[in-house]
Amino acid sequence: MRKFNIRKVLDGLTAVSAVASASSTAQQQQAGNRETEIQETLQSEHFQLCKTVRHGFPYQPSALAFDPVQKILAIGTQTGALRLFGRPGVECYCQHESGAAVIQLQFLINEGALVSALADDTLHLWNLRQKRPAILHSLKFNRERITFCHLPFQSKWLYVGTERGNIHIVNVESFTLSGYVIMWNKAIELSSKSHPGPVVHISDNPMDEGKLLIGFESGTVVLWDLKSKKADYRYTHDEAIHSVAWHHEGKQFVCSHSDGTLTIWNVKSPTKPFQTITPHGKQLKDGKKPEPCKPILKVEYKTTRSGEPFIILSGGLSYDTVGRRPCLTVMHGKSTAVLEMDYSIVDFLTLCETPYPNDFQEPYAVVVLLEKDLVLIDLAQNGYPIFENPYPLTIHESPVTCCEYFADCPVDLIPALYSVGARQKRQGYSKKEWPISGGNWGLITQSYPEIIITGHADGSIKFWDASAITLQVLYKLKTAKVFEKSRNKDDRPNTDIVDEDPYAIQIISWCPESRMLCIAGVSAHVIIYRFSKQEVTTEVIPMLEVRLLYEINDVESPDGEQVPPLPTPGTGSNPQSIVPQSHPSTSSSSSDGLRDNVPCLKVKNSPLKQSPGYQIELVIQLVWVSGEPPQQITSLAVNSAYGLVVFGNCNGIAMVDYLQKTVLLNLGTIELYGSNDPYRREPRSPRKSRQPSGGLCDINEGTVVPEDRCKSPTSDVKDNSFSRSRSSSVTSIDKESREAISALHFCETFTRKTDTSPSPCLWVGTTLGTVLVIVLNLPPGGEQRLLQPVIVSPSGTILRLKGAILRMAFLDTTGSLVPPAHEPWREHNVPEDKDEKDKSKKRRPVSVSPSSSQEISENQYAVICSEKQAKVISLPSQNCIYKQNITETSFVLRGDIVSLSNSICLACFCANGHIMTFSLPSLRPLLDVYYLPLTNMRIARTFCFTNNGQALYLVSPTEIQRLTYSQETCENLQEMLGELFTPVETPEAPNRGFFKGLFGGGAQSLDREELFGESASGKASRSLAQHIPGPGGIEGVKGAASGVVGELARARLALDERGQKLGELEEKTAAMLYSADSFSKHAHEMMLKYKDKKWYQF
Repeated sequence: MRKFNIRKVLDGLTAVSAVASASSTAQQQQAGNRETEIQETLQSEHFQLCKTVRHGFPYQPSALAFDPVQKILAIGTQTGALRLFGRPGVECYCQHESGAAVIQLQFLINEGALVSALADDTLHLWNLRQKRPAILHSLKFNRERITFCHLPFQSKWLYVGTERGNIHIVNVESFTLSGYVIMWNKAIELSSKSHPGPVVHISDNPMDEGKLLIGFESGTVVLWDLKSKKADYRYTHDEAIHSVAWHHEGKQFVCSHSDGTLTIWNVKSPTKPFQTITPHGKQLKDGKKPEPCKPILKVEYKTTRSGEPFIILSGGLSYDTVGRRPCLTVMHGKSTAVLEMDYSIVDFLTLCETPYPNDFQEPYAVVVLLEKDLVLIDLAQNGYPIFENPYPLTIHESPVTCCEYFADCPVDLIPALYSVGARQKRQGYSKKEWPISGGNWGLITQSYPEIIITGHADGSIKFWDASAITLQVLYKLKTAKVFEKSRNKDDRPNTDIVDEDPYAIQIISWCPESRMLCIAGVSAHVIIYRFSKQEVTTEVIPMLEVRLLYEINDVESPDGEQVPPLPTPGTGSNPQSIVPQSHPSTSSSSSDGLRDNVPCLKVKNSPLKQSPGYQIELVIQLVWVSGEPPQQITSLAVNSAYGLVVFGNCNGIAMVDYLQKTVLLNLGTIELYGSNDPYRREPRSPRKSRQPSGGLCDINEGTVVPEDRCKSPTSDVKDNSFSRSRSSSVTSIDKESREAISALHFCETFTRKTDTSPSPCLWVGTTLGTVLVIVLNLPPGGEQRLLQPVIVSPSGTILRLKGAILRMAFLDTTGSLVPPAHEPWREHNVPEDKDEKDKSKKRRPVSVSPSSSQEISENQYAVICSEKQAKVISLPSQNCIYKQNITETSFVLRGDIVSLSNSICLACFCANGHIMTFSLPSLRPLLDVYYLPLTNMRIARTFCFTNNGQALYLVSPTEIQRLTYSQETCENLQEMLGELFTPVETPEAPNRGFFKGLFGGGAQSLDREELFGESASGKASRSLAQHIPGPGGIEGVKGAASGVVGELARARLALDERGQKLGELEEKTAAMLYSADSFSKHAHEMMLKYKDKKWYQF
């Protein structure tokens, strides 16, 4: 624990202030004499950076698999990610290091393992028996490309089909190739001269595992006898095959083709199909063939005991259905249901009651993986309703444009938001429970509430419960419903300033204690909301229009005369207040035909019914000025105790009293400085050109972005890269002309050096590194607050930092954070009783901090963070007592003052990918980790820190990545994560007496061992594939904590202690241990064999 003597620091830094008045010097000496000691408890050992969880829909999904016994779903993506889902609240994210696309996934059913096949021709075996799954083995194919894999239930031999038409066999325990290979030229007829194409399907006959059905893309299907190593039957069709599916009795199979047809074949009749169906083809007269349709990409054939079988397929629509949405077709008996989907279908799987392919399948649901959604269809209910999805997969319902993260919120907030959000739920879902129900929840070691708020391109805002590393949507607010919507593009007003998404949310300012919400949108609009549990109808939507102009118009002021500056203290005994002003849109164009005094969006003039939840208090819009469009808002703050909202852009700043619905302050940035302006500025005319569309619509990877689009207020983005060049000269025309308001902070502190007590004020930060202070004189509470005006006056205080100001906060004399003043939430739509009225009269907005009752001699500290540096300034003396240059070559994108371990620190995320934390007030570096290079605007727009060491950002357009910088959370993370694998008895095989020794018994695996084992088939070519041990290699298999075998052994011991028998699982454990031992022995023998050979002898 370090102690900092403020007196000594002040003594050494008295020269910091260039002009110090006698009174401030006296104040400084007085502060120094008090021997103020602030004890800093945070040390570098309190910090550690690690990813916690990833939420949302897997971005660009490409593969799907389901374990019907464990009830676990796996999704692979085009970027090599793997997402695993169990019961709601149990999900897991893994990543293949290569980043290659996942082309297929295969569970080792009820084994706690998964095989992934990647587009770079690698196979990986994942161990799911640990909370963070790891790769046990990998196999890289060198000469052939993988196209299809098949792992029979309860088999350890994986069939791998390739682009050349060959089939190789992999032992999944040792992850080595068998010498048994099915070559394409032996599989097809010798008389055939053409290559049959890649392998698109492999499966064994449900009634005879010795017969393998192989589908080639060209239309040839072969039934291969594994024992005799020859083809039993060959089925040829002149249309390309996309998929094949068996009837469970093994006497029939169905193929889907590229012309939209299904062919059903009897196994013993290879000459022609038993039946040909075109599900979506128009039947023509005269017995002609129906017109060709789009390819049927996948078909599944599932049987039921009590009725007709299900044939389920994707694709196959007729070509004349232009513009029709992608469909899943369910054929059951004579009925055909066509289920339209919102996005294109990536893959689907039918969920069945049994894992055994030779039993009646009894399908009960279909999982449909769409490009941007996951849908589960209930097959057991009439009309095939969908299940209500419990996973947080709708983050991207409309592209995310900004987000905020709040940890340690008031405890009543989540229940309040949940209760109003519950009314918004859709009806008509399946009444059954969600069928993906595997895994177990982790232990909840964090008890504080966490809320994430996301703002979206369509103007919606979503509140999410993010407590204890889970995510659940609580409530959705549609901000666009206050505006008139244009029915089509021709109706759109010519006043809009963005090409698309005019309601997109740019900034969210939220006060959790008072529940006041304020948003700024891309069309230069601000909306203030109050939370209410009562439904109300608003007859007239309260609205203000603000005319905010930065430049001095050459036409109106030919001499370039400056607007009279703000009165500064000392110019008169009574500093006058700024006159409230509001500009209703009286005209849509000025005398010279330019658009003037019109907002970008039109507010509805009809009564608005507002449901319980967030209800509109006031809409504020910036208007066009003499043909100049309003500039987008760059900073926003709301304060419930003062009843004020303030916002700014590159033109200036506006403050509004939302209780009295009046504009209190409306100034250009130049006018804010008054006579203290340090820059030489030249007047210039308003720009006549239309502002480039600055919508915050999400940037899709790989698209070309117009230079000014999606520009952050403080950055000059070139070619979507993040290098930034700023002229060091403060007189640079480009630089001063773009000086924007970049930070706003309401607080109760010392506004001038001469102040003896703190008072309400607003601190304003700009992109040029200037901090200005505005004094707020508030009327008494109660009715007087609504009758008397709020008086706003400048303080004359100006502070300077290097780089745009990002964040400001205040510490009291003990170094504790001084939160802004706020009012507790109360229901506004219910009339108050007399006692409440008396209380509200007496209620005076005060800060909850200890600083509100400070003695005269006590001081505060302002913490200011800019893009380049941080400073701690003692108040009221305004001496800089600590300074830290955060970065020289890069710039800070996000800085937050947060609490951690009963203390506070400054957390920063830099554009160069570094995450840093600094102690307060001394700004000692505590953590500096290279975490994430800034690759796109989405990360810059969404990265945020919050209390208790939590942070998040949008890692893809559909997913939120959460991380922690707290050592304590990192240590507890393992306990908090859910478990994917749970010991479950495998269901009994059907007709066990009749099929004993043939299906699912020990003898069957011996048959395969005899066929594919090294003794029977020899060794595979060494150059064909390369084995790569994973992080849990051979040592991991034998170690107790990692590897499938070790986990199996532990599970066996645990179950034995409970008095349960493992049966088959126990035998399998022994077999796998023996296999691991034998592999280890073989590896050692090979090492000895080749030890003394030269490289050219291999």
